[in-house]
Amino acid sequence: MSESHPVENGQQGQQGQFVLTLSCPDNTGIVHAVSSYLFMTGCNIEDSQQFGDRDTGLFFMRVHFTGNTTLEKLRASFSAVGDSFRMDWQIHRAEEKMRVLLMVSRFGHCLNDLLFRSRTGALPVEIAAVVSNHTDFAELVASYDVPFHHIPVTKDTKPAAEERLLEIVEEERVELVVLARYMQVLSDNLCKRLPGRIINIHHSFLPSFKGAKPYHQAHARGVKLIGATAHYVTADLDEGPIIEQEVERVGHEVTPEQLVAVGRDVECQALARAVKWHSEHRVLLNGNRTVVFA
Repeated sequence: MSESHPVENGQQGQQGQFVLTLSCPDNTGIVHAVSSYLFMTGCNIEDSQQFGDRDTGLFFMRVHFTGNTTLEKLRASFSAVGDSFRMDWQIHRAEEKMRVLLMVSRFGHCLNDLLFRSRTGALPVEIAAVVSNHTDFAELVASYDVPFHHIPVTKDTKPAAEERLLEIVEEERVELVVLARYMQVLSDNLCKRLPGRIINIHHSFLPSFKGAKPYHQAHARGVKLIGATAHYVTADLDEGPIIEQEVERVGHEVTPEQLVAVGRDVECQALARAVKWHSEHRVLLNGNRTVVFA
């Protein structure tokens, strides 16, 4: 895509795969500066996406490129470009799988789906551990040869439980925590200690129903669309930046039990896409929203 040094046939395996993501105040010359830097360092652009938000005045960019260099050299040499445009930027190895921790309570559909996708290669992550406040899925997790941690949670033990969770995150070098139907509200302190590193999934009906048995409420109201929302977790309950949403049309003949089944499928789809895009460094925070280069 760029005019940098071409990769000869047979040499592609020697090339490192990298992803650069950035956000900064929108200005002229950003794309030119990035592409010129990659050309001067002998790198070749494989794919590039960018977006300028007129509302916030911010510019966002994701570049997938190859080069015979190291991550350390790239990070050291790109800092001058980043400083000149006041960029918030990161460079990652594209082939390096993100280490993910899953959290679950007593609804295992999302857990099972993510474990299976990871095992088959459909989801480019390494599941480092599973944490649950119950033991229901210990055997399932063991069948995938993934460490399972039972951390009971009560009102009195919640601070200690969250500290143990953070210890596991540190020990397992976890980069992303996924709440795969984990039915405990995380404290403000935990959310602030893992900003932009926790993804949650919850039902999102049109119209929305809260409280007990939401699918039964939806059935009673005769809804025609049900859905799910995957979002980053913040101190504001279920109001973090949205990454992905999925909906499914339903007819008047469906039962509450059928709605539950459809809802589970929708939740799995939305959550899997959100985790995949995050792990591939395709999601950039834009205030209370996200930019997703899918």
